Amino acid sequence: MKLTQKGTKQSSKSATATSKAFTEEERGAIRDRVQEMKAGKGEGESAVLAKIAEMREPDRTMAKRLHAIIRETAPGLTPRLWYGMPAYARDDKVVCHFQSAAKFKTRYATFGFSDKANLDEGNMWPNAYALKGLTAAEETRIAALVKRAVG
Repeated sequence: MKLTQKGTKQSSKSATATSKAFTEEERGAIRDRVQEMKAGKGEGESAVLAKIAEMREPDRTMAKRLHAIIRETAPGLTPRLWYGMPAYARDDKVVCHFQSAAKFKTRYATFGFSDKANLDEGNMWPNAYALKGLTAAEETRIAALVKRAVG
């Protein structure tokens, strides 16, 4: 048995089951988040641009374009990493983020919004969008969503 931080005992079997509950990609995102919390503030934009530069195509191009759209549309949002993903926050609370397809080995990238985004529409509304490419139409829609999210 091993001792957890709170001083209670946790069986090795339970610890193993917990570690198997997450994929390697999910554990990587958790490690990324721990590092982000340790790093604190101050490296936002450079960290986001470095993360975007690491992405494979076509996600890199989409992430660069999204970054520009968000910075133009909502200059009050602060770029930062969130679970290793480019994200944009207000008052240190993430409003929207970009998840590359490679992050969790999915077939498409995702642009999503947190509960801090002002996108409520009745009892149900979308909070994430699959992205396989960006045309002028998608860029216009994303700019409008970001503007509404921070409005």
